[in-house]
Amino acid sequence: MTIFERYLTVWVLLCIVAGITAGQLAPSLFQAIGRLEIAKVNLPVGLLIWVMIIPMLVKVDFSALHEVKNHVRGIGVTLFVNWLVKPFSMALLGWLFVRNLFAPMLPTSQLDSYIAGLILLAAAPCTAMVFVWSRLSKGDPLFTLSQVALNDIIMVFAFAPMVAFLLGISAISIPWGTLTTSVLLYIVIPVLIAQIWRKTLLAKGSAAFDATMTKIGPWSISALLITLTLLFAFQGEAIIKQPLVIALLAIPILIQVFFNSALAYWLNKVVGEKHNIAGPSALIGASNFFELAVAAAISLFGFESGAALATVVGVLIEVPVMLLVVKVVNASQSWYET
Repeated sequence: MTIFERYLTVWVLLCIVAGITAGQLAPSLFQAIGRLEIAKVNLPVGLLIWVMIIPMLVKVDFSALHEVKNHVRGIGVTLFVNWLVKPFSMALLGWLFVRNLFAPMLPTSQLDSYIAGLILLAAAPCTAMVFVWSRLSKGDPLFTLSQVALNDIIMVFAFAPMVAFLLGISAISIPWGTLTTSVLLYIVIPVLIAQIWRKTLLAKGSAAFDATMTKIGPWSISALLITLTLLFAFQGEAIIKQPLVIALLAIPILIQVFFNSALAYWLNKVVGEKHNIAGPSALIGASNFFELAVAAAISLFGFESGAALATVVGVLIEVPVMLLVVKVVNASQSWYET
């Protein structure tokens, strides 16, 4: 892991402080930035999100899909958790905690928006950081690559219907046009650009590809941190008034991560998969494509929405929680193989 990746939580905390401070000192500046939009897409944030997502998607090799046949059981478990368990369990947790248990402690006007943010976070399986988690858990790289490639293809077609369905169940209205635009802008177009770029680089040789990957590696995290600073500049007033909100939103996210990683890990043991498949399967099943979630939340509900804040909480806790899951997976190898 790079220093950016390893200490992502620290950088996010610094962005919270910087964003809230800047928002209080120069509110007119950030209001002007918020007005720079076309068809509900904020132009500065849209550009930052492309810089955030595209370098990650360049790493994805869709030709690895032929490896799927070699890991049918592990990939079946991961797909089951990613698409049939995680989004629905998060919708349930959002209803239980946000709309019921924590409702008296949260702003009433934002309850639906918080739930929407949690659903957006859970509906997008992780794409980039999974390669890091897989390496740390000594996972099979071909399994991880084929699983990520398959998830990305599914996401192009399933993300919008899944989100719309779950928001409908939660009685949250959502404009289909905006959701479809988000999928086009933040999944389809970045995938196409990334794959064209990937083929161009590989045509120059693997050395040129590796050198470029090293060079653009910090772009994603840097763009993410700048985006978060902008978000907290807009959210500053609400956070100052309700500092407990972040801690309360973190609880259903933590439960979801631990539940889904444990479920995927156990199911792989039940179906007889090897440990180097079960490890990355559990980590892919639990982690989220939080960059996409942040982008979709901003497009659908705006900078100042509870949905945007909920997705940012997911960013805040992603790295330390996933490192803990990696530690558990590695420490339990002897139990798993018994």
